Amino acid sequence: MVSFTLWATALTLSFSGAYASSDKETGQTITVNGIDYYAPPNPVSTLPGFKELFSISWQNDDLLPLTVISDQRDHFAWNTFTGLVRNFTEADDVFNNGFLQSVYIIHEGPSVPSIDIPGKDLLLKHKIERFAASKHYIKSQHRGALSFSDYTKPLTSGPYFLSPSTGEVYQAYRLYSDVQGAFTEGIIAADNNAYSILDASIPGVQSLTIGVPSRLYFTKTTEKPLAGVRFGIKDIYDIAGIRTSCCNRAYYNLYPEKNVTAPTVQRLIDAGAVIVGKMKTSQFANGESATADWVDYHAPFNARGDGYQDPSSSSAGPGAGCGAYEWLDITVGSDTGGSIRNPAQVNGCFGNRPTHDLVSLDGVMPMSPALDTPGFLTRDPYLWHEAAKVMYETNITSNIKAFPKKLYTIDFPETPSSEAEEILVDFAKKVQSFLKGNLTGLDLSKTWAANPPAEAGNASIIDYLGDTYAVLISQQQHKLVTVPFFKDYAAAFDGRQPAVDPAAKIRWDWGQNNISSSALDDHLHRKAVFVDWWKKNGNRPDQETCSDSILLYPGTLGETNYRNAYRGPPGIPLGWDVSRISNLGSVPDMVVPIGQTAYNSTVTNHEEYLPVAVDFVTAAGCDGMLFELIKQLTEAGIVTPPKAGKRNVHIYMTNTLNTWTK
Repeated sequence: MVSFTLWATALTLSFSGAYASSDKETGQTITVNGIDYYAPPNPVSTLPGFKELFSISWQNDDLLPLTVISDQRDHFAWNTFTGLVRNFTEADDVFNNGFLQSVYIIHEGPSVPSIDIPGKDLLLKHKIERFAASKHYIKSQHRGALSFSDYTKPLTSGPYFLSPSTGEVYQAYRLYSDVQGAFTEGIIAADNNAYSILDASIPGVQSLTIGVPSRLYFTKTTEKPLAGVRFGIKDIYDIAGIRTSCCNRAYYNLYPEKNVTAPTVQRLIDAGAVIVGKMKTSQFANGESATADWVDYHAPFNARGDGYQDPSSSSAGPGAGCGAYEWLDITVGSDTGGSIRNPAQVNGCFGNRPTHDLVSLDGVMPMSPALDTPGFLTRDPYLWHEAAKVMYETNITSNIKAFPKKLYTIDFPETPSSEAEEILVDFAKKVQSFLKGNLTGLDLSKTWAANPPAEAGNASIIDYLGDTYAVLISQQQHKLVTVPFFKDYAAAFDGRQPAVDPAAKIRWDWGQNNISSSALDDHLHRKAVFVDWWKKNGNRPDQETCSDSILLYPGTLGETNYRNAYRGPPGIPLGWDVSRISNLGSVPDMVVPIGQTAYNSTVTNHEEYLPVAVDFVTAAGCDGMLFELIKQLTEAGIVTPPKAGKRNVHIYMTNTLNTWTK
């Protein structure tokens, strides 16, 4: 049997600094030191003897804060404890000193450990009301403040909640308000590899509540390289137990919860990553401008600058969340025509459109299977690379021994005329110096005209490919999404048609009313022609460096795009620009934030700052080479990762995930 040494004064102390509410069946919302938390309904372990430390007055359903320390040392001393608490505070946004009201030490190791804990007066001075240890310490020498309790399931270090009446232990999720409106739902893991809606709410103006688990619960391993990484997921990806909305209210209400998580997302979960919520997309992933285009859902707020710049789309939520929230590590978006890259650029994040067809997109709403790709937005280039290796597995080349020497630029100024252009040109020169290569301006229209594909005849690149993107998305999405959705909705609602935002509807209508039935096959062929042409005239495959060259083009130069401006109705995405190389060439395109530039805001009547970003393009399948290059540019101080928040302030970072140094 487990024995106990109790000190009576602890049993009568008032429980200050914590407040519990909500229903135990759905979890409880608890405030500790002014910070809101959520305890899920299912315990992760039980400490049978711990309830003996509480008087009868505590034998109720309230949950009390608890700190668990799992330690392998042969001797656990007081300075060990204080050092660990200091580390917890620095490493984890969930832990705070209010969880020290009760402390439980577990020994993880083969030896018989010893423990040296001071008397109750010093513990009370540190506001520690109860101190207990696992039975491993029962033979150790200690002063009178220590008690003992076994546990039913192993616990990792971190903050928890304890039921005094049952000894049950629950994980602690810190609650954050989604003040930028980036999420559609906060979610939490449930049973049977499924998820449920987070049943918790804290104050906030039109803000959802998002819960994040303690970082202390997780340890990165070879099998779990993303252990504890918090990510949000664009609401076109299926998550078991959760409905998919595509940010259309009718679609959300028509279809039930999904039974299976999209394989792309499941890979991240299997690697230890933690989904904290689903995030807003412009409707059905069609590009929308804030604010008028967003009818069913309100557009997220871009945290950069004056806070009233368009977050871009379609991965608007992932972009806004990445730029705003330090507690959110990485987000998953999709890119068909710029839907990751554009939000990454204007929200000051890294972002990637990968080589096309690297991974299955089962369980993801399609826009155009010929163009759709999954990718990430993050402030951490090291985590970016780790997540990519998990999602794309062996389909990207990671063991790069040399980088290309050829560096091309498109749309770079010959003579900088603004602060942003100076940042852009200076960055290109630094990359050139790092590669010890050649920097050459590229005019794509002239390159095409000098060596056009035979299939194009005398057509310019704009004439040959200017309609291709619009045809592919309007034709393929109409067949795969619009037709079954409208049919199912009509069957459920007496022949009625669902409401659809103007941007999506105008594209679908254009594709049906203005494009012939043979146009889809024609433009799929044109895309294939461009893929082949780019391999020969753009980034050529190379055995040593994967690609013989890298192309740079401006992502954003900090231009304003106010969300409170009135614009004309949405149009059809016709034409050509440099960003189409990746879409139609099936090659990777990666956004790198490189600085910020000042502007005078018409909203704040004050000088503010917006991000400057550059895009890297290379040959198909060479994603890993670009990830490795960007990592090395970071280590060299040429790329400096951004922080979250109003200004895209850059700081240097070590190569340890989630470890930042100024």
